[in-house]
Amino acid sequence: MVFCSGLHVVTGAAERHRFIGSELMRRLADSYEQIVWVSISILLVIAVALAGHYLLFKILAVFARRTEGKTDESFVEHLRAPMRWVMAVAAVRLVIPLIAAPARYIDAFKHVFALAMIGLVSWLIIRSMRVLDDYVMDRFDIGVKDNLRARKVHTQLRVLRRVVGAAVLIMALGTALMTFDKVRQLGTTILASAGILGLVVGVAAQRTLANLIAGLQIAFTQPIRVDDVVIVENEWGRIEEITLTYVVVRIWDLRRLIVPITYFIERPFQNWTRISADILGTVFIYADHTIPVDAVRAELQRILEQSDRWDRKVCVLQVTNTTERTVELRALMSASDASAAWDLRCEIREKLVSFIREKYPESLPRFRAELDRAPSAAGDGTEDGGTRL
Repeated sequence: MVFCSGLHVVTGAAERHRFIGSELMRRLADSYEQIVWVSISILLVIAVALAGHYLLFKILAVFARRTEGKTDESFVEHLRAPMRWVMAVAAVRLVIPLIAAPARYIDAFKHVFALAMIGLVSWLIIRSMRVLDDYVMDRFDIGVKDNLRARKVHTQLRVLRRVVGAAVLIMALGTALMTFDKVRQLGTTILASAGILGLVVGVAAQRTLANLIAGLQIAFTQPIRVDDVVIVENEWGRIEEITLTYVVVRIWDLRRLIVPITYFIERPFQNWTRISADILGTVFIYADHTIPVDAVRAELQRILEQSDRWDRKVCVLQVTNTTERTVELRALMSASDASAAWDLRCEIREKLVSFIREKYPESLPRFRAELDRAPSAAGDGTEDGGTRL
C-alpha cells in the first residue's frame, strides 16, 4: 500500500516536470520565432530606408551637377552619410510600435533609438556647417586683391563654426544623459545648488572663459581677420588661423607664431590691412650734396611706370634730412598690398642706386678732407711739409 502511494507520487512529479519542460520549450520556441521575426522586420525596414536614401541622393546629385556653383554639390557630399543613418533609424523607430513584443523590450528599443537619433542629428548639424563653409568659400573668394569683405565673413564663419560645434556637442551629451532616469534625478539635485556650482566653475575656468569671450569679441569687432597682415612681437606675418583660444600667424619665412587670442584684445599690435590692403612703401637713398634731385625724381617716376607692382597712386621723392656728409632722399610709393610693396621697395632701391652710380658717380657719398701746409716750428717762414686736416 505504501509502495503504491510512493509510486503515485513519483509518477505525478514526473508528469509535472514533463509539463513544465514542454511549456518552457514552447515559450523558448515562441521567443525564438519572435526574435527572428523582429530581426527580419528591422532588417527589411533598414533596407527600404537605405534604398530610398540611395535613390534620393542619386537624384539630388544629378540636379546638383546641372546647377552653377558648388553649394549644391557640397550639400550632397557632406549630408549624404548622416542622412543615410538618420533615415534608417527613423524608419526603425516608426515600425517598432507595430511589432508584437513585450513592453520592456519596446521601451529598451525606444531608448536606444533615442540615443542614436540624438547623436545622428548632432552629426547632421555639424556637417551642415561644412556646407555653409563651402557656400561662403564659393561666394566670397579670399584670393582676390580686394578681399576685405571676404576676410571679414571668413573670420566670423570660422569662429561661429567652432562655437556651434562645441555647443552642439555639449547639448547632445546633456540631452543623452537626461534620457536616463537616475541622471535626470542627479541633474535636479545639481540644479538646486547651481549658484555655488556656477561660482566654483567660473573661478576654475576663468582663463577658458576669457579666451572664449575674446574669441567672440574678435569675431564680431574684428581687430584681426583671416589673411590680415600684422606685426606681432616684431614679426611680420599673415593671420592664418583664428580659434577660440589662440591665433596662428604665418611669418614671412614660413614659421608659425602661436599667440593667445587674448593678446589681440589686451596688447597693441600693427594691422596693415585693417581698412584696406593698400600700403605705402619707402626707400631711403643717401648721396652727396651735389646730387641732382630732379633727375633722381624723374628716374623714380620712370622706374615706377615700368613696374607692374606699382598701383599708380603715389610717387614722391623728397629730401628729408641732411648731414655734414650726405643728404637723405626718401622715395615714397604705393602698392596694392604689403607683399607687392616689399618687392617694389627692393626694386626701386636697387635701380636708383644703379642709376646714381652710372650717371652721377661723383654724387655718391664721400668723405671730404682739406690738406693744408703747416708753418715750421722755427718761425722762419719755411714750410716743413706737414699737413693739417
